[in-house]
Amino acid sequence: MPRISLDHRLATRADMPALAELMNAAIGELQKPFLTEEQIASSRAIMGLDTQLIDDGTYFIVEQNGVLAGCGGWSRRETLYGGDRSPGRDAALLDPRKDAARVRAMYTHPTFTRRGVGRLILKLCEDAARGEGFTSVELMATMAGEPLYRACGFEAVEEVVDNRGGAGVPLLRMRKAL
Repeated sequence: MPRISLDHRLATRADMPALAELMNAAIGELQKPFLTEEQIASSRAIMGLDTQLIDDGTYFIVEQNGVLAGCGGWSRRETLYGGDRSPGRDAALLDPRKDAARVRAMYTHPTFTRRGVGRLILKLCEDAARGEGFTSVELMATMAGEPLYRACGFEAVEEVVDNRGGAGVPLLRMRKAL
């Protein structure tokens, strides 16, 4: 599919209902080739929006003609992935001199895949993190997201299975130098 003209802006708390809808669609549709129904249900329990990203001003919305196409952000905080309900969150600030910034909660609406949405979000995140002195970024990739992240220069660091939602969900910790 051809690239489309995309706009972006920072998310606000008023966007949260639309973001939740987009995340639900992305998890439910884009993970189907990679996960069982039980793992998809488990994914919904361990993923989602961390409102700390919105409050920190590091969460982006990508739109085409006012239609929500995708979202994602980065963080200067310890938590690598998960939403507000995920156990084990840590809001401690990272040290850009030694820690990698986190790319977090990236979702593309199923009707907008392979149109540059994910690449735009990654570029926005990387540029912002670099602007705050970070020299690397890390993320926890779903199996559906891994090909994009590899194409954008991320390298695998660690394979993980997250069992917190019930069925084990395979994930891949990835890193990139900025």
